[in-house]
Amino acid sequence: MRSVCLAASACGVAVLTFQALAVPPAYARVLAPHRAIYDITLDRSRGGSGVSDMSGRMVYELIGSECEGYTQTMRFITRMTNQEGVVSLTDMRSSSTEDANAKSFRFSSSQYKDSKLSESTTGDAARAGPSGEIKVELTKPAKKEMELRPNVLFPIQHSIALLDVAAKGETVFQADLYDGSEKGEKVYATTAYIGRSRPAGFDKEAAPVKNGERLNELKAWPVSISYFEPNAQKTDAVPSYELAFIYFENGVSRRLYIDYGEFAIRGSLKEITFLEPGKCQGKK
Repeated sequence: MRSVCLAASACGVAVLTFQALAVPPAYARVLAPHRAIYDITLDRSRGGSGVSDMSGRMVYELIGSECEGYTQTMRFITRMTNQEGVVSLTDMRSSSTEDANAKSFRFSSSQYKDSKLSESTTGDAARAGPSGEIKVELTKPAKKEMELRPNVLFPIQHSIALLDVAAKGETVFQADLYDGSEKGEKVYATTAYIGRSRPAGFDKEAAPVKNGERLNELKAWPVSISYFEPNAQKTDAVPSYELAFIYFENGVSRRLYIDYGEFAIRGSLKEITFLEPGKCQGKK
């Protein structure tokens, strides 16, 4: 599944970091607004992980346009059985909005365990000042202010930069990412490995997806992203988690694989609905 190069030094790849890139005045790449439904299954678990079985569903929605920005929402429900046979239900919900200039990012998330709220995060981030430092204001779980470096990317900004790098034939992309996770207090250092592009039509070989015919017209790339703790030495550090998927040029993902170390899960795209994009001024 992960036909990507995992050793940059051994493959003669070019490494591109975001630090040399400028924030564009508006997103040049157009993402396809859509709603995607993924079935979640347990791929593997190690002894002592506390996970013997897992199943669930994830619903992801992206709306907006390249000139007004994008809003993405996700609901991720899993039913987990531990090694003693005890079943628990986790319901994670998140929503975030980025403007078209990647200057502002609003986010909120909540997590329920067995129908009881266990965690909630809300905050805003904005690029302020001439050098582009990012100021973060958290309101939940507690009021807090932080300042992040200008080179840190927001999620949609990161996705678009990754697709642009892939389209240029680059094979490694490194960037720091702030997505409001971990109570809004963490920036991840990410390294993405991009495999050889898949031509339009390759997706016909995969399991059929309801309303997924449009994907057959697009090329895509196998991508693997490792998420590291800030300031980690990536040559020695173990990532906090790894995400692999097939990434279409319009921003749709399928064949998800998430490795948390102690266990890993797969997400199979079952249904996709393409939505109307937001209106851009001057465009019909």
